[in-house]
Amino acid sequence: MIKSLQEKESFLILKNNYIGNLGYVFQNKPFIAPITYFYDEEKNCIICYSNEGHKITAMRKNNNVSLEVSEISSVNKWQSALVQGTFEELKGSEATAYLHDFSLGVKDLIMRKEVRKLDYINEFSSKIYADDMPIVYLIKVEEITGRMRRN
Repeated sequence: MIKSLQEKESFLILKNNYIGNLGYVFQNKPFIAPITYFYDEEKNCIICYSNEGHKITAMRKNNNVSLEVSEISSVNKWQSALVQGTFEELKGSEATAYLHDFSLGVKDLIMRKEVRKLDYINEFSSKIYADDMPIVYLIKVEEITGRMRRN
């Protein structure tokens, strides 16, 4: 049976994961890209980063985005959350501070879920290079919904 989740249950899925599928629009075409993210519950925003490229160009032109996060055990046992929100690019020391929060948050989730220790952000992401500062951005959560199936 498929049912809708309460908002609180949907936020729990978002909070307890760090990989999702980012939806955005470029030249009137929808795109989806897997991303690593961290949900900052206190600020009710999703922290992400990327190098310059297609999705950053697209989100700068149309800041309406979505993020889908799934937990799938089988075809009959799954749950997912869908966030509708807006892209906001960060700069300077604010970007650095949010990237630090992202790193600490994702490392904590990986240590709890996968029981392994990580020392540096490059151990779970290939987008950070020694001297390059990535583009740090937020997804401001405007709406969240969720669905689940249990048979």
